[in-house]
Amino acid sequence: MNTIVCVKQVLDPRYHRPNSRLTRRRNRWCLPGVPPVISVYDERAVEAACRLKDKHKGKITVISMGSAKAADVIKHAISMGADDGFVLQDPAFENLDSFGTAYVLSKAIQKIGAYDLVLCGRQAADWGAGQVGSILAEILGLPVITLACGVEAVDKKLKVKRMVKDGFEVLEVPMPSLVTVSSEIGLPRLPGGMGLMMARKKQIPIWKAQDIGAEASQLDKANAHSEVTALAVPTRKTECEMIAGGTPGEAAAALASKIITLI
Repeated sequence: MNTIVCVKQVLDPRYHRPNSRLTRRRNRWCLPGVPPVISVYDERAVEAACRLKDKHKGKITVISMGSAKAADVIKHAISMGADDGFVLQDPAFENLDSFGTAYVLSKAIQKIGAYDLVLCGRQAADWGAGQVGSILAEILGLPVITLACGVEAVDKKLKVKRMVKDGFEVLEVPMPSLVTVSSEIGLPRLPGGMGLMMARKKQIPIWKAQDIGAEASQLDKANAHSEVTALAVPTRKTECEMIAGGTPGEAAAALASKIITLI
């Protein structure tokens, strides 16, 4: 089966540089010097695709919309077991909202064609909106299942184990379809030496807006469905009140009384 995985490059959350400070660029916050990595949920989506490939063979194609450095994210996916990948890079793609991002991805997927499954992470590790996968499915006219923690292919159908508030549910969906993958699917595999060597040698093509037939009107920021009006670094405020008492029993009674007044 042929699978297309959409991945995003984000700032490495494990990277720490002393005295590093956030800087604002075009309604986005950046940490200069922090390298981009694959979004944690998208890495799980690549793992889900690799598990399906291990069992059913086929091909995995990875696409990422971002800067030229997104090629490193594609190569990471290839080192895990993906076969091919494309970077979607164009000034017109910058600062798009979830609808614009989904539109660009849909045009790339339509150009690739011949797919049985599209996988996305449940949400991006930076913005965390969790909208692109569902919007992408709507544009492509595909059935969608979100928050998957298990994906199996059985008789031209997908059997998806999906996370819900009080447990999980198992759904069946025909192919082609789109599934967003959650971290509960399990840890991604570590790339082997051969995979790393293949990824290092791989040339990742870059597609511009004209290459995928993206219409300028769909990329016009004036037609965006959402707009970032302000960004701010969150402030941390800690308030602590010490509950005193002559004995542990008195302290407990005072604590209980305090809690009751707050309810």
